[in-house]
Amino acid sequence: MAAARRAQAGDPRAGFRRSAAEPGPAVPQGLIRAARKSGQLNLSGRSLTEVPQHVWRINLDTPEEAHQNLSFGAADRWWEQTDLTKLILASNKLQCLSEDVKLLPALIVLDVHDNQLTSLPSALGQLENLQKLDVSHNKLKSIPEELMQLSHLKSLLLHHNELSHLPDGFGQLVDLEELDLSNNHLTDIPTSFALLINLVRLNLACNQLKNLPADISAMKSLRQLDCTKNYLETVPSKLATMASLEQLYLRKNKLRSLPEFPSCKLLKELHAGENQIEILNAENLKHLNSLSVLELRDNKIKSVPDEITLLQKLERLDLANNDISRLPYTLGNLPQLKFLALEGNPLRTIRRDLLQKGTQELLKYLRSKIQDDVTSPNEEPPVTAMTLPSESRINMHAITSLKLLEYSEKQAAVIPDEMFNAVRSNPVATVNFSKNQLNEIPPRIAELKDSVCDINLGFNKISSISLELCMLHKLTHLDIRNNFLTSLPEEMEALTRLQIINLSFNRFKVFPSVLYRILALETVLLSNNQVGSIDPLQLKKMEKLGTLDLQNNDLLQVPPELGNCETLRTLLLEGNPFRTPRAAVLAKGTAAVLEYLRSRIPT
Repeated sequence: MAAARRAQAGDPRAGFRRSAAEPGPAVPQGLIRAARKSGQLNLSGRSLTEVPQHVWRINLDTPEEAHQNLSFGAADRWWEQTDLTKLILASNKLQCLSEDVKLLPALIVLDVHDNQLTSLPSALGQLENLQKLDVSHNKLKSIPEELMQLSHLKSLLLHHNELSHLPDGFGQLVDLEELDLSNNHLTDIPTSFALLINLVRLNLACNQLKNLPADISAMKSLRQLDCTKNYLETVPSKLATMASLEQLYLRKNKLRSLPEFPSCKLLKELHAGENQIEILNAENLKHLNSLSVLELRDNKIKSVPDEITLLQKLERLDLANNDISRLPYTLGNLPQLKFLALEGNPLRTIRRDLLQKGTQELLKYLRSKIQDDVTSPNEEPPVTAMTLPSESRINMHAITSLKLLEYSEKQAAVIPDEMFNAVRSNPVATVNFSKNQLNEIPPRIAELKDSVCDINLGFNKISSISLELCMLHKLTHLDIRNNFLTSLPEEMEALTRLQIINLSFNRFKVFPSVLYRILALETVLLSNNQVGSIDPLQLKKMEKLGTLDLQNNDLLQVPPELGNCETLRTLLLEGNPFRTPRAAVLAKGTAAVLEYLRSRIPT
């Protein structure tokens, strides 16, 4: 006791430690007590060089308060403690983990990312309840075979280490759903990967892979495969049989051609820029009915096949910096195309200044050049006995063949009735009334409610959304950027099919609450407003939300719970007055930001 008193006299923090001789910064007893009740302990960012022994023994040793406090209230019943299920040791200075980790057999989550670990203890294999293991951003050169015994593991994050090989028994991790091996030194993948039939996300980016095993095609649940920045010269043809694949990243490799995709009916994104692809043919494209993003920039492609118009759901097409000299004019007919990049090609038929005017102008030009157009390019339709006088300045071909009702860049305060009269019984899918002087949404837009899917009202002076717009139950895309909107009506909840909404450059001061209830939304663009806060719990319910742009708003803080919105693939937060996450974290991309936010959630 005298020795203990001397230790306390010499070090005022000694009372927080299990032993005066224990090295490293102290772990407050309050944290330990709370962990015994909650089953969760967060020791991230404490400059620990090793884990204190009483952390490993948290569920074995009798707490100090049991000896000191003999009058127990309901909150002090230490014998009713909960087994530790979540331990976060991230962002410390740990160089090794003790084999005593086996003393925490109830662990479900173990997070030791951002340390200095060079190896892992074999005792990890005894944590039979472990479901998530994050050892990313360390200095691991190998993985113990015993890790393959974790049969309930669902998420294994090993990115940013120094791994050059993997255990052959990897296929034993049959419950694995997420595996991140990016930014290592891997030169090959074990063939046992084929047994990972529940894997949904596999990240192999930034390694030294020269080929992929054909057996990888056995991963029938795989939805996202990232092989960016390797040395791949070919992709196994069997990859094309992966029926669940939705996102495929092959950027920055040495591919000379794309595989055919006969079975990838669900593939939505194909990124194959910065390769050496020379030929893009019909067989590469004709089965990709669900494709919305095709990124082929910085290759050596010489021509684009007419079959590209089969990609009816295509929204983004990036063909910049290739060797393309001509384009099929029918490209202008792609109904969903929002972004078309063609700069850096030796195009003969398209002037350079036209390329700089943006996608909509480019598509308009391509449509005007379609050979089967009933009118000559840039001329008004001829007046005939069958033509109403008002139709002589309306492009009836656009309405009947392209299902497009366009009255843009007219600086008009109202849309003429003759535009709506011309539609008659023709089903119009796309409406473009952008770049006018509209103060309100044209009431007659409700007449299009049974067919219209895409509306562009951008660059007007609209200050409120009318109830007529809320009747357009088939609407999937709404662009109303650069207006004077401050709020959205609750009636917009009826737009149950709305997938993309662009509200940038308006006057919103709060995140429109109705958006939280439109569960089909995949993209919300709210940049350059004055939004001061967001509700992460409501955002998490938006299970299809993949892109959220909140750049240049008035966010004073980013709620850590936003990190739980794991469906987000693109989160843009730059240009806000918050202090954390810092710019260096934002620059690492969405996955890093979400990971950072999750690490800040109080436990």
